[in-house]
Amino acid sequence: MPTRHSLSEILTVLSTLCAPKIKSTHRRLSKKKKTKKTPKMADAAIRFGIIGCAEIARKVSRAITLAPNAKLAAVGSRSHEKAARFAAENNFPSDAKIYGSYEAVLDDPNVDAVYVPLPTSLHVRWAVLAAQKKKHLLLEKPVALNAVEFDAIVEACESNGVQFMDGTMWMHNPRTAKMKEFLSDKQRFGQLKSIQTIFTFAADPDFLKNDIRVKPDLDAHGALGDAGWYCIRSILWVADYELPKTVIALHGAVLNDAGVILSCGASLHWDDGKVATFHCSFFSHLTMDTTAIGTKGTLHLHDFVIPFQEKEASFSAGTECWFNELVSGWETRPSKHTVTTDLPQDALMVKEFSSLVETIKVKGSKPEKKWPTISRKTQLVLDAVKASIEKGFEPVEVGN
Repeated sequence: MPTRHSLSEILTVLSTLCAPKIKSTHRRLSKKKKTKKTPKMADAAIRFGIIGCAEIARKVSRAITLAPNAKLAAVGSRSHEKAARFAAENNFPSDAKIYGSYEAVLDDPNVDAVYVPLPTSLHVRWAVLAAQKKKHLLLEKPVALNAVEFDAIVEACESNGVQFMDGTMWMHNPRTAKMKEFLSDKQRFGQLKSIQTIFTFAADPDFLKNDIRVKPDLDAHGALGDAGWYCIRSILWVADYELPKTVIALHGAVLNDAGVILSCGASLHWDDGKVATFHCSFFSHLTMDTTAIGTKGTLHLHDFVIPFQEKEASFSAGTECWFNELVSGWETRPSKHTVTTDLPQDALMVKEFSSLVETIKVKGSKPEKKWPTISRKTQLVLDAVKASIEKGFEPVEVGN
């Protein structure tokens, strides 16, 4: 993808930054000390606008409030009344702007970045416009209906020098980095051989009839885009983002009368012989499992999308486990590892995104390419799975 960064445009915002003032409580001849700068000072916090009042926006609004380097600055809805109610119910500060349109948020000069939780079918329009308005973009997943739309979004971000990140929150949990240490250890984990991941939940009848995730004109990917995105991302994460050669959708996919996927699965295949499978569904009990198996070790976790507890997350790691002498039990057992955090993973996502935006604003840095790169790979695999379903579960090569 071409990269065209307009650094001169980005640097114009430098004039809005205030240098920390100097205070002294000592005599004139004493050494002056700088005021300790708190993370939430107005000149440090990235100012967020929320475009749309989706349910997930409640969670991200709280995350923005919790993040030490971010603040809620505006919310926009097609209904001013709805936007005002959303702001009141989600503890927006009194100086936050309330708008009766999405465009007004993008036109607000006091908004640095926008979070966009709109239906997937609207992403390409509003994400591209946000980038053209020089708003950094935190975009809810799935990012796009296909890779063509995805590329249009990222091209707009790159050509306008704004940061892109999707809303896959578990990527920012400190547990994720700790698990990667185990997976990368050749002595403890060995060579990756297989991955299995599942994300399912039992939706109620109203959801299955009325939710945007079952509407072809809103979120046409259904369960594949909503839950399968997480499964695909976890597989790619374990595999160090090496794309599989082919994917094969599993027989038994369930679609509603409008053709939207309600339940499906797929197998992913690499040239070196490793394989992965995933299952996602709106019909089964809440399950969020990931298993990665190497030649020397195995990783298990049962809450990979949303941890059981907000500030504590665990995983199981086993190395060279084996039976006891009588094969009546295990002689070497997997060990449990727990990682704690001061902030929930959604707030850590906002914190990371805001740090990247601040670096662009203050230092004139280029946007970090890591996040659009891994998002695009997720989109490519998702597209291939959908194509395999549409082709009667035939193998489909993953694009590039």
